[in-house]
Amino acid sequence: MILNTDFTKRYEKIPVNIFEESDIACIGIAENISDTIKQKAAKGLPCVLGLSASSVAIRVYEELVSMYNNKTISFKNVHIFTLDEYWALNKNELQSHYRFMKEYLLDFIDIPSENIHCLDGDTPKDKVHSYCDEYEQTIAALGGIDIMVIGNMGFNEPGSHYNSRTRLITLNFNTRVSAASEFFGVEYVPFHALTMGIETILKSKKIYFLSWGEGKAQSIAKLVEGSINEQNPTSYLQRHENLEVLLDYAAAAELTRIKTPWLTGPCEWTDQLTRKSVFWLCKKLDKPILKLTDRDYNDNGMSDLITEQGPASKINIKVFNNLQHTITGWPGGKPNADDSTRPERATPFPKRVIIFSPHPDDDVISMGGTLARLSEHGHEVHLAYQVSGNIAVFDHDAIRFLDFLRDSAKIYNSELKSADSIYRNALLELSTKHPGEPDSQSIREVKGAIRRGEAKAACRYLKIPEERVHFLDMPFYETGGVKKRPIGEADITIVKELLQRVKPHQVYAAGDLSDPHGTHRVCLQAILTALNELKNEDWIKDCRVWLYRGAWQEWDVADADMAVPLSPEEVNIKREAIFKHQSQKDRPLFPGSDKREFWQRAEERNHNTALLFDKLGMAEYQAIELFVRYYI
Repeated sequence: MILNTDFTKRYEKIPVNIFEESDIACIGIAENISDTIKQKAAKGLPCVLGLSASSVAIRVYEELVSMYNNKTISFKNVHIFTLDEYWALNKNELQSHYRFMKEYLLDFIDIPSENIHCLDGDTPKDKVHSYCDEYEQTIAALGGIDIMVIGNMGFNEPGSHYNSRTRLITLNFNTRVSAASEFFGVEYVPFHALTMGIETILKSKKIYFLSWGEGKAQSIAKLVEGSINEQNPTSYLQRHENLEVLLDYAAAAELTRIKTPWLTGPCEWTDQLTRKSVFWLCKKLDKPILKLTDRDYNDNGMSDLITEQGPASKINIKVFNNLQHTITGWPGGKPNADDSTRPERATPFPKRVIIFSPHPDDDVISMGGTLARLSEHGHEVHLAYQVSGNIAVFDHDAIRFLDFLRDSAKIYNSELKSADSIYRNALLELSTKHPGEPDSQSIREVKGAIRRGEAKAACRYLKIPEERVHFLDMPFYETGGVKKRPIGEADITIVKELLQRVKPHQVYAAGDLSDPHGTHRVCLQAILTALNELKNEDWIKDCRVWLYRGAWQEWDVADADMAVPLSPEEVNIKREAIFKHQSQKDRPLFPGSDKREFWQRAEERNHNTALLFDKLGMAEYQAIELFVRYYI
């Protein structure tokens, strides 16, 4: 265990570096790998890398490829060992970790083929044991792994022993559910995998553990501040003497120095931090804001706040008023009203509004009540669906809609031969598709049409005219698989053109970066880039940007700038709008670790937010949707 001399890190048991941008961290790792490769080469020694086929490391691999292309590094003395692989899975399958490494690194550098040691998912069952032993012996013969780059502990499931080595392991259900999106359904995810053991990983001379995004925040807190526990194999990293954990601020959100910095020592009491600390104290003591006392603050590590801004009554009233002013039933602004303490300005009214939705249902799942309110109040609401969402439609749903097309052609005596031919060709394509294989272009178009039809139905229900419904079909998404292209100029141009055409007074965008497939993150990046490139245009000076969440998790109340309360009737309206997306109901193709339907998740989050406002001393509501303002 490493003791921190920095008091703000006193709860942290291992070294942690937090970065504003993950790119900076990844470039630094690539430079350190490059230095090690050169140092070993100068001594005539091999450099042994242990690498993970994880999205967190993609930027590291891209930087290494760039270094090679710029002729600043050679990989001729490098040996690469992969962390894990599905079994039994051919190495050329889309989901193969070998294929991942080829597509991001191996095909673009000068590493000799005999120096590539990727776990082979095709290894026969009766040879797996000897194969894994040989894998270990090869690592040892090369002097051990010099640098290990990982974002997880491979497929070492809970209960794995600290002295485990490379082996075949049975995957638990949660792991298979997490991988369902890669295989287009959990039923296609292999039940087994080959993985380096915990001992194998811990023998590495240097380990970089990378994690980006808020979805990892809870597990990072357990790794960094929790105890070593065999039910959390990642915690064994605390025993390594040369480990660095590299995070962005989203992944670090649950660490004590980020979440509750006042518990680690003196801090700068900004209005935001004061608000956050008061809400934390209310929750801890189960008290509303206005009932907190000086002693409550002093007894819970917040005496500095009382000294600086007290007494408690003064702080309480300030925070209470601040929270109360976020609540509004007029998300587009209330006309002819004093807007000095409201989150949105009164004029102009009505407003032109663009609601960007990454997938064709994120809008109603995350802000369906607010969307209905904006429409009811007469604002010119535009819906912009950024991607088709076609990979999230089951094959049987596609067949059902094609069958309807064929039968409706019979009824109306229109192009029956053509409709029947489309139906038969689709059946043939789907029946010959290998499990986990992407759909053909024609099937993707059918599934995209299904999602568009559902989105239009929801818009009609919410009284949004069809001419204000825009399907952007951003190119980065249209690969047919879960793996997407990097965001490009074409994606940003599509967003810019819509913004310039509508010239909105309000933009709503998904800030829900916990989306496990990364589409939300890319879609938001495209919007923010487009807005930045347009920031000098006159109309944008009168445009406000609001970020919503709800599909995967909700905003922290302390971060919210606007809270829109929903009545029981409005909750039902939101539910009905979500129900219009029938292909995503009952059992969505990519549910994540939460098995509930999206409407159930959203209702619980919105209701829990309302309960939290009630406990803090606000009025009692059925549900609340939260928004954070983004400043261009």
